[in-house]
Formats: sequence, C-alpha cells, structure tokens
Amino acid sequence: MRRTHRRTRSLLASCAVVTGLLVPAGLYAAGYVGAVGAAAPPAPSPEPSGAECRTSIEGSRVIAYCHNPYPRADRVQLHTECARWWDVDADTRPVTVPPARTVRLTDRCWKEVASAWITHAVRS
Repeated sequence: MRRTHRRTRSLLASCAVVTGLLVPAGLYAAGYVGAVGAAAPPAPSPEPSGAECRTSIEGSRVIAYCHNPYPRADRVQLHTECARWWDVDADTRPVTVPPARTVRLTDRCWKEVASAWITHAVRS
C-alpha cells in the first residue's frame, strides 16, 4: 500500500493557493471590495436654468441679448472692460430675465472695448 499523505498535502496546498487568488478577484468583480454598507444613491442632476446670452462688440459699443427658456428667473449683468487705461470700466445694473423672455443690455467705452461678459444669478 502506498502512502498518499505527501500527495494529499500538496493537492490541498495548491487548492488553498488557487482559492486564495480567485476569491478576492471574484469579490472585486462583484463589487463587494471597498464598499462600506449600502451603495450611495446617485446624486440628483440639477434642473437646467440660466439665460442664454449673445454678446456683440461693435467699435466702442457692447450689446447683449439674453433669452431665458427655463421656468426659473435669471438675473444677468453685463460687464465691460475698456481697452484704454484711462477709460472707465463699467457694469450695468442687474436685470431679471423672467421665463420665456428676452432682455437687451447695452454699454459703451469712450474708445475701444477690450472684453465684455455676462454674469448670472439664477433665482428660485
């Protein structure tokens, strides 16, 4: 009769090694590794809001049209930066754009306009 203790020990050891390598890989694939408690629910997507504005610069004048297609009002303001150092940069007063409405904002410099942009403050 042959002794099979050595062969049995080597088979058990190899099975333990294979199991030790496959179980963590299976858990990782199933998504259980690194999860503490239940999975967090997905973040709610924000409701679209804010007016869409088009700004044009013609010489020393700036004209912006802002249209609000969303159900919340938006408060817009035109900011103008003049090219000359002695020319005063200006900001228009904030204007509320109601839903489904368009507003026109204008401003000017004495000489050239360096840049112009619109800021938004969405109102509830």
